[in-house]
Order: sequence, then C-alpha cells, then structure tokens
Amino acid sequence: MKKLVIILLGVSLSISGWSQRVDIEWIELSGNKVIIHYDLEDTNPNHQYIINLYTSQDKFTAPLNRVAGDVGQEVRPGEDKAIVWDITKELGDFKGKLTFEIRGRVFIPFVKLEPIEPGKTFIRGGNYPINWTSGNVNGQVNIELFKGQVRIPVENGVPNVGKYEWNIPMSLKPGSDYSLRFTNARDHNEFVNSGTFTIRPKFPLWAKLAGGVAVATGLVFILSSGGNGTTVTDSSLPSNPGTPPN
Repeated sequence: MKKLVIILLGVSLSISGWSQRVDIEWIELSGNKVIIHYDLEDTNPNHQYIINLYTSQDKFTAPLNRVAGDVGQEVRPGEDKAIVWDITKELGDFKGKLTFEIRGRVFIPFVKLEPIEPGKTFIRGGNYPINWTSGNVNGQVNIELFKGQVRIPVENGVPNVGKYEWNIPMSLKPGSDYSLRFTNARDHNEFVNSGTFTIRPKFPLWAKLAGGVAVATGLVFILSSGGNGTTVTDSSLPSNPGTPPN
C-alpha cells in the first residue's frame, strides 16, 4: 500500500453543552494503522460517552467499524485519548486524502443490568427473573444468549420495562462461558453485556448414573423374588418326624 496522505481540516465538536468538548490533537501513521489522538473535556468526570469516528471518504455518513481504543460506549473524559483505525481492513488498498471527525454524546444506557454474581449458576429447564434499570420504558430490547462467541437467539422485541422471565431450554449444552447481551431494538450499536455464568443440567451425571443402578437393582430383586413355584428350604426348621406308629 502506498503512503496515505492525511489532512485535518479542523477539530471535531459534536457534544451538546458548553462544559463538554472533544478536540483532535494529532494523527499518526503506524503501518496500516491510523491513530487519532484527542482530548475529551467534561466538568463532570463521572460522565460516560459514546464516541464514534468518521471520515470524509463517505462524507462522514457512517461511523468506522475497524476501530479500537477509546471509542464506542462508556468512554470517560480525559486527555490523550486514542482511537486506532485499521485502514486496510476498512477500505482496502486506499490512496488519497482523508479528513477525520469525532462525534460524541453523553452515554445514557438504554438498560443498566444488575450485576451477575461471580460463579452464578443457572439450571436447564428453570425459570429465572432477569431485572434491569430501563433508560427508556417505551422502547424495546433484543435479548441474546452467547456461549463464548457463539450467538444463541433468545427473544426479540422485549418491552424495556426492566424485567423478563427467562426459561432456560433443556437443549442447551452445560458450560461456564455463557453470557447475555441486551441490544437496543432501534439501534443495534447500543448493547450491554452481562457477566459470564454457568448453565448446568437439572440432575448431575453422577445422580443419573446412581438412579440407573438403583432401578437395575430393583428389577433384579423383583425377578428373583417372583412367584415361580420354587421351594425355599429353611435349615432352622426340624426335620420331618415321619409317619406316627399305629
């Protein structure tokens, strides 16, 4: 790939409120990566932001996807923030000039999940209430189950009222790497992940095996004690005295 020429036409400012400001400070190239350094100022350090990076390549229409660092949800204010963009994965063999723009807004989560306790275990076939704090009671959420990185759809279009009754299918494989994802039904860029938890069978394997042995033993007992005409001799009884004399 030939060297990319970048120009910056101006700082980006897309945050409402005089006490909030985002400024691009400088841009550097590192191989196929473009690193945008910026400052995010806010008089309230507890605020969190949704930060997206745009370029002039598509007239600042859609946010870039191949980005990492201080971008996306829950970015806190501070100096020398950095967004790392992989230009080759996003645009391929690109040559030309680009202008960058950072847009941000205060992050008000559409849902705030109650934390899942470390080591939490759910049982297949059980019903469990899931509770959260809603940021928009008139909206809807999509609830998805993940086993590692594998997505297992659960329910779409759930009212964002802060509660959901989850019935865990018996077909799920046991494992300790499950998690739930809540996605804004109107904006799939907004999502919240739960912590990981374990799903296990209703009856552990050893209990199933023990139950099978007990049943087998019972069957043997029933068969050996059935009424089949067999005479059992008890040696504790006295012997037959014979026929009495006349």
